[in-house]
Amino acid sequence: MSTRIILIGPPGAGKGTQAARLSEALDVPAISTGDIFRANVKGETELGKTAKRYMDAGEYVPDEVTNSMVADRLSQEDAKGGFLLDGYPRTQAQVEELDGMLEAAGHSLDHVVELTADVDEVVGRLLARASLQGRSDDTEDVIRHRLDVYAEQTQPLTEIYAQRGLLKQVDGLGEVEAITGRILEAIGR
Repeated sequence: MSTRIILIGPPGAGKGTQAARLSEALDVPAISTGDIFRANVKGETELGKTAKRYMDAGEYVPDEVTNSMVADRLSQEDAKGGFLLDGYPRTQAQVEELDGMLEAAGHSLDHVVELTADVDEVVGRLLARASLQGRSDDTEDVIRHRLDVYAEQTQPLTEIYAQRGLLKQVDGLGEVEAITGRILEAIGR
């Protein structure tokens, strides 16, 4: 049975952790746009070289580059039976692009799982992670700005997916195993 899922939620909600666990539980690849960018840059692909120019300048990688990388990744053999997307789509234009990719392949999304989390809890998680990883650039102000950007640009996507009947909201706070269990229950697994 194929499974095509988007995992969405604010920075620090635990998407990366849950993506890895769900990938194993559902036997589908976890596909992160950050990982795709890094793989293309490391492999020195044309898309990677283009993305690197933007990344080195501290700018957002344009949608057309991101969309091309995601389309390429979704066309790979391991994603034909399903996938879990983490970090894409982030804008309404990317939602429309993903819709087109899936439609062209004769597929559709099965679920959109939103991990919800209290803002102060998320800030605390990210500050702790920044301290552990020595990321001095992740100050509370920077983290709160990232959360504001998420609320402005990505949070509205949940309304689109709710209208389509695909959205499942899951509490992203608590023990990792318990959160995984709640997600699997929400998607009927």
